[in-house]
Amino acid sequence: MSVKLIKRRFTISEYHQMAEVGILTPSDRVELINGEIISMSPIGKRHAACVNRLNQLFYQKLGDRILISVQNPILLNNLSEPQPDITLLQPRSDFYASGHPQPVDIFLIVEVADSSINYDQEVKIPLYSASGITEVWLVDLNQNILQVYQQPTATGYQMIQSFQPEDSLSPLAFPEINVRVDEITL
Repeated sequence: MSVKLIKRRFTISEYHQMAEVGILTPSDRVELINGEIISMSPIGKRHAACVNRLNQLFYQKLGDRILISVQNPILLNNLSEPQPDITLLQPRSDFYASGHPQPVDIFLIVEVADSSINYDQEVKIPLYSASGITEVWLVDLNQNILQVYQQPTATGYQMIQSFQPEDSLSPLAFPEINVRVDEITL
């Protein structure tokens, strides 16, 4: 006889209550994805350097036209609060103190991946698409390439492009800026 295991999914509210009562602590590197509490991979030196480089690069090119959020939560739905590596947001005077950014606030999400590449491609990016995130960049540190995901649908992004180190690209929301892949992956 086999027993079917039932997963218990948590809502955003329940997830936050766990943090408030100390079940989850600030030292726990977790995020809520589709109602499941997921441990995030440790951040290695190259990953951290790439995130720092992206932060500086976007600030130099876009300045006060955006708010750069680094590894902070975004609210996608009642069951998902991921923490992308970089999120380019619409500026707000309260800096989102009144609530985490939602899809309408987001210009671009950038995920940096080395050990988490499969998880990002198979779980997080489809979640971003289903939530209507217009554009996602996935920096693959193992291959030194950048994948761009655009045209979101409920079942995935309709356009996926790969860029090599010598290639340049522009975010959809800011076509006037140019970014070389090797500026990011060095």
